[in-house]
Amino acid sequence: MAQPFEKLNIQWFPGHMTKAQRMIEEHMKQVDAVCEILDARIPMASRNPDIDRLAGEKPRIVVLNRIDLADPQATARWRAAFKAQGMTVLETDCRSGKGVGGFASAVRAALKEKMEAYAAKGQVGRPMRVMVLGIPNVGKSTFINKVARRKAAAAGDRPGVTRGKQWITVDSGLELLDTPGILWPRFDSQEVGELLAITGAIKAEVLDRETLAANFMLRLARYYPDAVEKRYKFRPEDGKNGFELLETAAKKRGFLISGGEYDIERMAAVLLDEYRAGLLGRITLELPEETT
Repeated sequence: MAQPFEKLNIQWFPGHMTKAQRMIEEHMKQVDAVCEILDARIPMASRNPDIDRLAGEKPRIVVLNRIDLADPQATARWRAAFKAQGMTVLETDCRSGKGVGGFASAVRAALKEKMEAYAAKGQVGRPMRVMVLGIPNVGKSTFINKVARRKAAAAGDRPGVTRGKQWITVDSGLELLDTPGILWPRFDSQEVGELLAITGAIKAEVLDRETLAANFMLRLARYYPDAVEKRYKFRPEDGKNGFELLETAAKKRGFLISGGEYDIERMAAVLLDEYRAGLLGRITLELPEETT
């Protein structure tokens, strides 16, 4: 029988959301399309649901980033789900640059009708303008730099690196607007915060890391038991809770502390670090049919 997830108390209330949204609304009329960078492992948890409202009727491009760390079959399902909503989808790994070269053609595909309308008015050389949005630590600035083929946007793993309005020329026919302000995800449920913490989008320090790792181990036991067996040398048993599975992993790793107990805290840190480094394999933590 599947065990329930442990309750996590997420004490994390980012400010400046209202200011960021106001700035985005102000600049929305200056762009032809909106590009949203998502983490392919957690496409829904890594987006702000207000983007649908903010973008309005603008053509949309969804970039599923970090495909090198995501389950390819799950990524294909997400691609189909976003396409069914009328969005243009691009799959990338920004660190290596894989897939980034297809961005300009993806923009032109999304803006085909608009470009034809401009041409009909005689505005043939008018550049297409795209606003790029993404929550912190999703790879937005790295993506922009790869597309622009230079360091055009400040990249960093701390929130708030991108400041103010910044136009970046990719070529004579394409300009990007790096997001003014910071758009955070909205925590509609414990699961959203949990998934963001597991992937490292928010710091695990804002919640109990052992409980986070225990819940993550339960997810792995349900959906990727082979990955657990390959990495930690045991097959997750049905009926075991996340802490028991974490203790078994600690035992297999030889993480002993005084008194013959196993070091669950150390194992929790190792599990999360190894997942983020891709050492457990390509693992996606949510599927389109499981989200609303």
